[in-house]
Amino acid sequence: MVRVMATGVFDLLHLGHLYFLEEAKKLGDELVVVVATDKTAKKMKHIPITSQDMRVRMVGELKPVDKAVLGYEDDRYRIVKELKPDIIALGYDQKHDEDQIKSDLKNMGLDVKVVRLEPFIDHDLDGTRKIIRKVIDWYIFQSRIKEIEGKSEEDIT
Repeated sequence: MVRVMATGVFDLLHLGHLYFLEEAKKLGDELVVVVATDKTAKKMKHIPITSQDMRVRMVGELKPVDKAVLGYEDDRYRIVKELKPDIIALGYDQKHDEDQIKSDLKNMGLDVKVVRLEPFIDHDLDGTRKIIRKVIDWYIFQSRIKEIEGKSEEDIT
């Protein structure tokens, strides 16, 4: 059985996440997803809107995912040693250095293939920041309409 490992923050789940996990699953028989802790997410990307426990549970419920686990903050390879994947799938936009990961794995005596997946370009809301921006733009637009039309806050929502 070929075990694939994918990692990410998975804050505000969107089609880009689903595409990433579906493509990762195609690489093997079992997909284990490592969800970044809140502290790691803050360090690497942004302060997450949803908690790490919520993100692990939501990712674990997605159809392509066989198991979702919370990552570690002290050593990013600790989880790799525990899960023993055959393949690590990287998202097209993840800031990981493929060559460095391959070198690190080899130096640790781990025989793991690293695969960079192709981008998902089918939707304008395929990223967490894009979703946040759209919500902010919608709110600003609705607030301006309220000012123009003289409506109350309750009328907007």
